[in-house]
Amino acid sequence: MKRIDRSLKVRTGFHQAKWDEPIIFELSKKGERGVLVPQADDEITKEVGDGVSKISSSMLRKEAVNLPEISQSRVLRHYVRLSQETLGADVNIEIGQGTCTVKYSPKVNEQLGKLPGMAEIHPLQDESTVQGMLEIIYETDLAMREISGMDRFSFQPSGGSQAIMAMASLVRAYHEANGEVDQRDEIITTIYSHPSDAAAPALKGYKIIYIHPDKDGYPDYEAFKSVVSEKTAAFFVANPEDTGVYNTKVQEFTELVHKNGGLCCYDQANANGLLGVTRAKEAGFDMCHFNLHKTFSTPHGCGGPATGAVGVTKELEKFMPAPLIDFDGEKYYLNYDVPNSIGKIRSFNGVAPVIMKAYAWIRSLGAEGLYEVAKIAVLNNNYMFKKLMELDCVDAPYIEGKQRIEQVRYTLEKLAKDTGVTTGDIQRRMMDFGMHYWCSHHPYYIPEPMTLEPTETPSKEDLDEYIETLKYIFNEAYETPDKFENAPFASSCHQVDESNMDDPEKWAITWRSYLKKYTEK
Repeated sequence: MKRIDRSLKVRTGFHQAKWDEPIIFELSKKGERGVLVPQADDEITKEVGDGVSKISSSMLRKEAVNLPEISQSRVLRHYVRLSQETLGADVNIEIGQGTCTVKYSPKVNEQLGKLPGMAEIHPLQDESTVQGMLEIIYETDLAMREISGMDRFSFQPSGGSQAIMAMASLVRAYHEANGEVDQRDEIITTIYSHPSDAAAPALKGYKIIYIHPDKDGYPDYEAFKSVVSEKTAAFFVANPEDTGVYNTKVQEFTELVHKNGGLCCYDQANANGLLGVTRAKEAGFDMCHFNLHKTFSTPHGCGGPATGAVGVTKELEKFMPAPLIDFDGEKYYLNYDVPNSIGKIRSFNGVAPVIMKAYAWIRSLGAEGLYEVAKIAVLNNNYMFKKLMELDCVDAPYIEGKQRIEQVRYTLEKLAKDTGVTTGDIQRRMMDFGMHYWCSHHPYYIPEPMTLEPTETPSKEDLDEYIETLKYIFNEAYETPDKFENAPFASSCHQVDESNMDDPEKWAITWRSYLKKYTEK
């Protein structure tokens, strides 16, 4: 048998499973069952009746729930097939997720999440029965205070964007309490901060003012000074921004906003390279948020499950989402005594397994371990940065000659001009090697963007494999550019029709809405 040549780091023989799998409702067959529930014994029926008659009619459904009817074996095949069509940190080198900070989540933490006491917990249980979970939330709050310098945290938001919405709500509540809510109707942000830093305040009714970068990629301070006024409600910013550029003079920005009566809100979705290095408090921020599902190593889960941790200074604590978790020396409890609370951000107090996994990760690492995470994340990023910048077709605008923090937004403009192959083409071709690749948020302020964030997870061997795969594909672009028209070839799906993405009338995010829009007309 011929020995496989492993000298080339590129997985040219990759091919992902492709099942053309229907959704489970389409597999449903009337009368088919996975589990047969036994009828109640006569003795039980005599004691409690049929279990339905005593329920108020107002609480009973008029129609049966539309659930798929399917056998156990077909359910198993369905979900295993779907898992085989998924790229993720457990099956591929997850470097190309850009600003989404996908890292390895220790499997021992996953096992903790499956313990009966966690998996079977119910949010409406009495406080006395969930003391362990309340303690974990409380202790995670204390850890976040140390990490950020803030004075209080809430884990109600179900993700980063909802956490930013919570910060926008806190801003409005603060100015409303001060009688300036009508006067202060402007939010300042930067074009390289996360789009939610503009979108969430816009949904709260604020006018959004964008600050563009100066020649080095830092938010233009002179432009910033010209827009800060008595109308400024708050400054929302990510630092480092999505380019990987860290604004070392950010305190000048926060001081100017405070001088004019506004608040400063720190989007710390890009905090992976800052743990133990710098804190929101010392930078002059009044509030901040972290993504537990990113920075603190709980699975990203394709947008869920997730938790956005929102922290505030003492002055803003009275506006926090209620309830907060407190400890009276004997027991942990839900504290609804938050006088000017913005109310609930979601129905219950965060995603318990996500908070638990983040807590376990923090406790296992400790302060020195978190600092080590930041150092390795920055090291990995700058190793990849140096290697990719050696390629003629790759460039990275701004701060020439200086290192980035935890990610870089590169440009493939030269490659596109030379070959006609775009960053979107590269993205699709990377799927043929079992790897993810992200361009950037829209619009593309950097032409033909490529945003990569290795985090602390990958080894040098992993980094080299990803880099060599990119080099292999860039070489293809110059030698056989026509090949990219039909990529990917070896992935679970081929080119996706995105023509309906901008038309809400054609969206169907649930089976019910699909039936309503496409089969009931």
